[in-house]
Amino acid sequence: MAGRNRVVHLLRQLENAACSCPAHSQTFHQGSGHTSCGRTTDYAFEMACSNIRYGEGVTREIGMDLQNLGARNVCLMTDRNLSRLPPVTAVLESLAKHGVTYKFYDRVRVEPTDDSFKDAIAFARESAFDAYIAVGGGSVIDTCKAANLYACHPEADFLDFVNAPIGKGKPVTGTVKPLIAVPTTAGTGSETTGVAIFDFEALKAKTGIASRAIRPMLGMVDPLHTLHMPPRVAANSGFDVLCHALESYTALPYNMRSPGPPNPINRPAYQGSNPVSDVWSRHALHIVAKFMKRAVRDPEDLEARSSMHLASVFAGIGFGNAGVHLCHGMSYPIAGNVKTFRAEGYNVDHPIVPHGLSVVLTSPAVFTFTATMCPERHLEAAQILGADVSNAKREDAGLVLADTLRQFLYDLEVDDGLAAVGYTKEDIPALVKGTLPQERVTKLSPRSHTEEDLAHLFEASMRLY
Repeated sequence: MAGRNRVVHLLRQLENAACSCPAHSQTFHQGSGHTSCGRTTDYAFEMACSNIRYGEGVTREIGMDLQNLGARNVCLMTDRNLSRLPPVTAVLESLAKHGVTYKFYDRVRVEPTDDSFKDAIAFARESAFDAYIAVGGGSVIDTCKAANLYACHPEADFLDFVNAPIGKGKPVTGTVKPLIAVPTTAGTGSETTGVAIFDFEALKAKTGIASRAIRPMLGMVDPLHTLHMPPRVAANSGFDVLCHALESYTALPYNMRSPGPPNPINRPAYQGSNPVSDVWSRHALHIVAKFMKRAVRDPEDLEARSSMHLASVFAGIGFGNAGVHLCHGMSYPIAGNVKTFRAEGYNVDHPIVPHGLSVVLTSPAVFTFTATMCPERHLEAAQILGADVSNAKREDAGLVLADTLRQFLYDLEVDDGLAAVGYTKEDIPALVKGTLPQERVTKLSPRSHTEEDLAHLFEASMRLY
């Protein structure tokens, strides 16, 4: 691959950079998180997840679910592309069959912004909805979470619940209405989590709301809906699954995350890697390795597409409690600062670097950088993805995983780095600036980092091959 020597040189520099964080000399998931001066880190983790119902054609049950809830005024949210496709049709038929009254909102923006969130919130506040349905990918589900939250908290300012430092990061203490999520992509895992992500346009960076209170009551995972994804949408959604699994598995352990919460309500949804999340993340990675290429190359391969839909759920449970780190933190300004790039397969009226693509483009550089902290996990991930690690050395873990990822991306015809989606070296300062507010996720990197480190990571990601 042309340019590989230059990429390897940059990755070597990242791998060898000094780390000044004393905590990182510890072994993952060992120790109590206490010091002789008293507790400085957390000592517990908490698992939370939506109920999940899986099965071909299971969407037909949604009308009965809403009947069982006694719902009399339901808000159905989707986007304009999906509004005419079979997933929405299946929901509407079930609602009609069971006499469920609803109002329809199809103005969700793919890759939502603060303005598009506010439009959905205004719609929700106009009616006293007693239940919500979100039919779509992460953009739709996240928008519906936000609409539900703010409609149930009419006194709240928009920034009250938005993650600090962009927002006030207030905990959600009130209740929300039941939300049923019907995911149509195999990627975000939003049906399992209490996270809603959007572009904050004033800063050209993504941020979001993170609270267990807003997770859906039920994720209705119907694999038939994934058959309508174009190949590039399937690929980019799958890359989100891949990075959810990799980042949550290699995140800073929960008992090394600081500070410990003064009250359980302050314990973040993203807590750091933990023994339960590890199981889900590792299993999701196995499914990605086995089925993702098939799912992208053959839209009618029901086994592959169904498996990736489940992998999205599994990874969602993993990262929804452990968190993600640098790939996601760095992805937000990549998506938020998009210039003219329009990804294939997305019928939208604005430039877009899809979320999964923006995440995966930095993955070879990121995992080269983080591997010194938990080389065994990086080597295990590489092995799951198909690498022969029988003779690999611990000190080479980062490059082994980076090469494995690079080949995986090449096989799936991913754009050649940040340069291919419109960025140059001159954009690196802005990309770094957009990453800095993402402390909610970047602080879960197993390796501490400086602004200079971030700049090197973006530089190493300009070209992949």
